Amino acid sequence: MNNWYMLTLTGEDRPGIVARVTRALFERNMNLGEASMLRLGGNFTIMMMVSGEMDAQTLEATLAPVASGLGLSLHIDPMQGGLHRHVVPNLMVRVSGADRAGIVARVTGALAEAGFNILDLESDVAGSAERPVYLMQIAGVAEAPLETLEAALEPLRQEGIDVNITPIEMLVG
Repeated sequence: MNNWYMLTLTGEDRPGIVARVTRALFERNMNLGEASMLRLGGNFTIMMMVSGEMDAQTLEATLAPVASGLGLSLHIDPMQGGLHRHVVPNLMVRVSGADRAGIVARVTGALAEAGFNILDLESDVAGSAERPVYLMQIAGVAEAPLETLEAALEPLRQEGIDVNITPIEMLVG
């Protein structure tokens, strides 16, 4: 029986993190599922689904020396997992505006109330320290008509937040 785990590793970015972590998993016959790995503010983060015959304690014992050697924090959560469950986004939301408290909560709250499910969210602060600009890009899926989502976002636009939502055209062939 395969056990599924969500691995989360975080720490200061440096070369070789992905190579060393995935090699340790490969050498123990662990399989990789979906993964997200990215650099945020000088730090590197890995979130990765893995499966195999190991129990959580053995998996942790396998990865702890690697994580420690790289200066990474390691967290392991047993989970229900599986492959081929990827959801394809049908909408992209782009947000920009003066950086202020609550912008993420307000935009994501309005989208959630309209039935939008976030699949991926990236954000950054641009501009200068005196005039910061918040930038956010959200990929997601919704069955609600585009007009319903547009109406849900209109109050934010009235406050000066630039929010654009567009369909994602997927070409499959």
